[in-house]
Amino acid sequence: MAQVGHRVDYLAGFCCPVGGLAAGKPRVLCHENQIYLSNGTEFVYVYNQEGRLMKAVYRFPDQVWHVELLPVHQQLYILCAGVGIYCVSLDYQSRLAKRTDGEENDCFSSVLPMGSGACTFPDAAICTFTLLNDVLVTLSQVQGKWCMNLHKLPGPEDGENLPHQPISHVNITTSTNNDGDMSLAHFLPVLCCATSPSTTNHKESLRHSGGFVLEEPLFSLLFGIDAAMLDSPMILCGFPDGQLCSVPLKAVSSLDNHSREDSPVKILHHLEEPVVFIGALRTERRSPDAEELPAYGDLGCDCVVALGHYGKMVAIKAAQGEEVKVPELREYYLQGPVLCAACSGGSRMYYSTHSDIYAVDLDSNTLEAEKVEDSAGTLPSALSPASLSICSVVALSLSSRESEGESELLALSAKGRLMTCGLCSPDDTQPFKMNPDKAGQRIKELLSGIGHVSERVSSLKKAVDQKNRALTCLNQVMNVSAALLSSQNGQKPITCTIAAHWSHLLVQDTLTVSCILENSSECSLERGWTFCVQLFASSCDFEEDSSDSATTYTFPIDQLLPGNKTEVTLPLGPTEGSKLELPFTVSCSLYYSLREILGTVSESTELLDDLLSDDSSGLSPDREGICLPLREVTIDLLQCLRLHGGSGVSEATQPAAAIPLPVDPLDTFLKVSQMQPDLESTAGSKELVARAASPLGEAYLAPSVASIKVSSELLRTALKDFCADISLCCAVLRWLLAENAAVDVLQSQDAAAVRGLAPNGGDVQLNIREVAVSDLSPSGPIQAVEIIIQSSSLANMCQLHHAVVRRIQTLILEQAAEDSSPPDVRMQYLHQIQANHEMLLKEAQSLQERLSLGNDSDATVQKLLHVYQQLRDPSLIVL
Repeated sequence: MAQVGHRVDYLAGFCCPVGGLAAGKPRVLCHENQIYLSNGTEFVYVYNQEGRLMKAVYRFPDQVWHVELLPVHQQLYILCAGVGIYCVSLDYQSRLAKRTDGEENDCFSSVLPMGSGACTFPDAAICTFTLLNDVLVTLSQVQGKWCMNLHKLPGPEDGENLPHQPISHVNITTSTNNDGDMSLAHFLPVLCCATSPSTTNHKESLRHSGGFVLEEPLFSLLFGIDAAMLDSPMILCGFPDGQLCSVPLKAVSSLDNHSREDSPVKILHHLEEPVVFIGALRTERRSPDAEELPAYGDLGCDCVVALGHYGKMVAIKAAQGEEVKVPELREYYLQGPVLCAACSGGSRMYYSTHSDIYAVDLDSNTLEAEKVEDSAGTLPSALSPASLSICSVVALSLSSRESEGESELLALSAKGRLMTCGLCSPDDTQPFKMNPDKAGQRIKELLSGIGHVSERVSSLKKAVDQKNRALTCLNQVMNVSAALLSSQNGQKPITCTIAAHWSHLLVQDTLTVSCILENSSECSLERGWTFCVQLFASSCDFEEDSSDSATTYTFPIDQLLPGNKTEVTLPLGPTEGSKLELPFTVSCSLYYSLREILGTVSESTELLDDLLSDDSSGLSPDREGICLPLREVTIDLLQCLRLHGGSGVSEATQPAAAIPLPVDPLDTFLKVSQMQPDLESTAGSKELVARAASPLGEAYLAPSVASIKVSSELLRTALKDFCADISLCCAVLRWLLAENAAVDVLQSQDAAAVRGLAPNGGDVQLNIREVAVSDLSPSGPIQAVEIIIQSSSLANMCQLHHAVVRRIQTLILEQAAEDSSPPDVRMQYLHQIQANHEMLLKEAQSLQERLSLGNDSDATVQKLLHVYQQLRDPSLIVL
C-alpha cells in the first residue's frame, strides 16, 4: 500500500513504572475534546485535549485492566483487578471545585480516591467486560473455566454504589486452560459486540466500547440465520489460547440452565496464539467519489478481522459466489509481537509492535486485487504494511476531527507519553508552497517530529545495546562450551575435584562432600553461570528396574577468573531420624540459562529454537539453557570410613577376635529382654533386618565375614607405584583407602589391617594377607592376596564388600586393556565353582519364597544367612 502520511503531536506525559508500560492493559478513549486514559497502573486520567490540561485523576485500589465509556449516560466504567467494575459519573466539575477551591491546575490535589466500597459490580474474578446500550457483559475465570455474565446497567437515577447481581450467565469451554501455561498468564481475553444495521440503536455507544456494525450478508453468514432472524447482537470473545467464539446476547439473556442443555457458544476460528484484537473494516468502495465510508453508517462493515499476539491475522468477509454470497476466510502473517491495534472507518487497520506502528489496507479495489479475475468482493492475497515510524506504543485508539475532515490516532507510548498522529492520504503529503499563515503550524510539527525522532533513537539504541550484551554473553558461553566439549577425553580446562570427609559441625561429626571448581581456561565465568551438584542414591547393579532419586544443589557464580577456584561443601549426615545410603553418586556440571541472554520477552522461546537445533550438544531438556557435565564420582564406604589412627592390627590377628563381646552377662540379659517384644512382633526377613539395623543388636551378633582373593602377580603389576618400599599387603590396603581423607594415618606404618567406623557408627575391619591357592593351576599353587572384610552389621559388610569389588573390577579392566595374560588354570575347577554358586543362588531363591509364605521362619532365616555368607566367600581367586 502507499505510504501513509502523518503528523505527530505530543500532548502530555504520565507516570510510568521502571522498565516502561506493558501492553495489554493500557487504554486510550476519546469523546469530543476529552481523553480518558489508563496506563495499566491504579490511575485513570481525564485529559482535555483542547485546553491541554488534566481535568481529573482517579485512583483505584489495584491495577486497572479495562476502561469503557458510555456517552449516553455520561458514565465511565473501569475494571480494577481483584475488586470489580466501578461506574464513575463524568460530572466531576463540581467535585473538583469543592476539593481544590478553584485550583484547577493542581493535578496532585485533583486525585480522587476510589475505595473498594464504591465498586458497583464487585467480582474479583472478572477479566474483561463490554457495554451495549443498557447491558453490561463480563467475562470471568473461575477454576480454569470462563463464565460470561450479563448485568443490567444502572440508570442516571440509580446510586453508584448500588450492587447489581448478574441476570444470566453462560459457561465457555476453551481448548486449554491458562492455569497450566505460564506464558499465557499475562494475557487478558478480548470482548466486543457486533450487530446488524437493523438492530443498532446507539451507534456512538457501540463505537466507544470497541464494537461495530456488520452488513447483513456477512452477519448472517458469520453467525447463522437464527441469529439474524432473532435480531440479536453478538458478543465476540477472543481468548489467550487463540480461540475466537461468538455468543448471541438475546440467547444468553433468556438462557435457562434448568431447561436448556445446548450451549449458545459458537467457535468461529482458532488463531493458535493469544488474541489481542478483534475489529471490523469496510473493504469495498460503494462510490468512486468516496475514499472511505464510515464504519458505523447504515451499510456497516463487510469484513471482520482478528489479530494474534505473534502476528497471525484472520480476515472473514462475504464474497460473491456463483449464485449467492459465501463466506471467505483468509489468514495473513504480520510482523510481531503485536502490542495493540485499532481499525479506521474504512479499510485500514493500524497495529503496533516494539519497533513501529504499521498500517495495512484490505481495500478490495487496490491494484493488486484488480489483477485477479473476478476480484470483486475478494480479500487481497497478501498485505504490505506501511510504516508510521512510531515505536513502543502500547495503546491505540482512532478518533475523527470532523472539522478538519481527517482521521487521528491517539497513542500511548511505553514511556507514558500521550501523542496524536494525524493521518492523511498520500496526496496530502506532496510538497506544497509555504505561506506565512502555516509557518507556525509547520514549525510546531517539525519540533514534534524532532521529539519523536529522539525517542525513537533512544529506543533503538537501547535495543542495540541489549543485543550487543547478548552477543557478548553468547560468545563467552560458546567459548566455554567449545573448550569443554572438545576435551572430553583429555584434560579439561575447567575441572572439578570431589572428595568426601568428616567434619565436626554443631557438636557432632557430619559427613560432607566438597566440590572444588577450578578454572584453568582462558575464559572468565561471569554472572549467569550456575555450578550444579547432583546427588544420586545409586541402586545396585542387579536391580535394573530400580530408579535413582536425585537431589540437585545450585550455586550461582558471580565471577571466576582464569586460574582461580571456588569450593562448595554439602553436609550429608547422618542426621537424627535418617540414615545415609551408600554408595551414592555425585555429579557436577555447569549450567547457563539462555533466558539470561535473551531477556524475559515472550518471544524468547522462538529465538531459542532459531539459535539451537534439536540435537545441539549440551542443550538442557527444557531447551532453555546449556548444561556442561564436569565430573561424576561414586562415593562408597571405603571413602567414608573414620579410621582409627595408629590402631592397625597385625596380620596374625584373627578376624573373629577383632570385635569384642560384652563382658557383663547380666547387662546382656537385661538388654536382650528389652529387645525381645520387638523381635517377636516381626517374622522372617523383617526380624533379621531389624536385628541387623539396630545398633544395640550389633553387639550381640557374630561378625559377618566375606573374603576376596586376588592374584598377587596382578596386584604387583597394577600397584607398582604403591609397592616401592612396602609389602604387597600394605600396598593393597593403601590402594583401597587412597580416596579416604584420613589415609594419612597409614603412611607412617607398614600395616596390613585397619579398623574404622561406618557412618552409622558400626565397626568394620579390613585384613590383608598373602595366601597360596592350590588345586587351581596344574603348575602348582598360585600366590594370592586375600582381602578379609568383617563387621557385626550385615549392611556395613555388604557395603564394604561392594566397594572393594568395584575397585577390583576397575583394576581388571585396566589390566585387560594392557593385554596382560593370566596364568594357566584348570577350567574344570572353575566350572565346578560356578556350578556350586548356581546351586547356592537357587537355594537362596527357594528360601526367600518360603519366607514370603511365613513357614518355619527362624530356621529359614538362619539358613538364608548361611547361604549369603557362602556367596560372599566364594573361594575363587581373581586372576
